Amino acid sequence: MRSLALLARLLDYPTAELKDARREMTSLLSQDKQLPPACRSELIAFVDQLCTTDLLDSQENYVATFDRGRATSLLLFEHVHGESRDRGQAMVDLMNEYEQAGLQLDARELPDYLPLFLEFLSTREAEEIKQWLASITHILALVAERLRHRDSDYAVIFDTLVTLAGEEVDQQTLAVTVAAEERDDTPEAMDKVWEEEMVRFVDDQGASCGQSQAVQQRRDELGKVQTLYVQEPSELRGTGTDGI
Repeated sequence: MRSLALLARLLDYPTAELKDARREMTSLLSQDKQLPPACRSELIAFVDQLCTTDLLDSQENYVATFDRGRATSLLLFEHVHGESRDRGQAMVDLMNEYEQAGLQLDARELPDYLPLFLEFLSTREAEEIKQWLASITHILALVAERLRHRDSDYAVIFDTLVTLAGEEVDQQTLAVTVAAEERDDTPEAMDKVWEEEMVRFVDDQGASCGQSQAVQQRRDELGKVQTLYVQEPSELRGTGTDGI
């Protein structure tokens, strides 16, 4: 499903190349019949808005949306495991899935980074895509509601993924829960998180080290896996969209 690779690009840090690919992105979305009509329309509107906004403003908005606090983090396991030892094992398991699919990770990439996960899914069959998305619907729906609560246009991407998963979501309960949450993206909240993390690092060095070693070991093994191309290299040169 090529639109999943496009959604991965839209969830990445905005670039001039992405803005230049506006026509290709809207064309791909309008032709993808696997997307519900309502989702197609909303995604095309999002692409138009993103590509017509000043690049520096788009980048500043992206950082404010995803890089301040953890409530809207694009690291999936952070919403489930935080920084516990369980997250390390979960990432190892996911990296094993990537390895079996022939996907090679860059050393800087964490396997639970949502854009990377969506790129992986874009190579799978429809039923498998639905199963994977269903397994993380609770995360996607929660982040979507938090983004909506913050008036972020990025909510449409998460809403689309929830729709593709086909799982029931108690939207009313979710909205009440999010409305009662304390924002974690304010300067005061971020200072508090850093203070708490410093104490936890001192008290739990063994767990942190174990997690890092497990993930690094898996990264070393992945060095033997051949790179996965979402499109053939000849297609990428023809579009100028950096793999969309």
